[in-house]
Amino acid sequence: MSTNLKEDCSRKEHLSWDEYFMAIAMLTAERSKDPNTQVGACIVSSDNRILSIGYNGTPNGYKDEEFPWNREGNPLDTKYMYVCHAELNAILNFRGGRRELEGSRIYVDLFPCNECSKAIIQCGIKEVIYLSDKYSDTDSTIASKRLLDKCGVSYRQIKLDKKIILNK
Repeated sequence: MSTNLKEDCSRKEHLSWDEYFMAIAMLTAERSKDPNTQVGACIVSSDNRILSIGYNGTPNGYKDEEFPWNREGNPLDTKYMYVCHAELNAILNFRGGRRELEGSRIYVDLFPCNECSKAIIQCGIKEVIYLSDKYSDTDSTIASKRLLDKCGVSYRQIKLDKKIILNK
């Protein structure tokens, strides 16, 4: 007796959606000129379409070589007063209508600060997927998690089990 069932010959070792979109966020981070911390973000719709990407860096019109990349010193002479975070850049880079971000998810290398979490909440992103939470004990991250929890935005950390081309 002959059957019409075809043998499954599809490739078994492929990237999951989480691995794929996190790899895109990591690749995007490589555009950052920050000598200490490179962060990338990738916003994805509920049907797995990339909506926008961003990385941490200078505002448009600010020459990277004139930017204060210092981490310590007078606040006006450090990067913290001027840098645009990856999450905010991804939101600002989005060229569609605001409603298109509602229900989406964002992939980021580093857990978002409280300022970025406010932007994430305001634009309707419903899930944050991140790699590192190295600043988990800081006031900014604690406030960020409080904001996300109270506003119904879920978050989860992923581990990359497969080899991804990037060396991070």
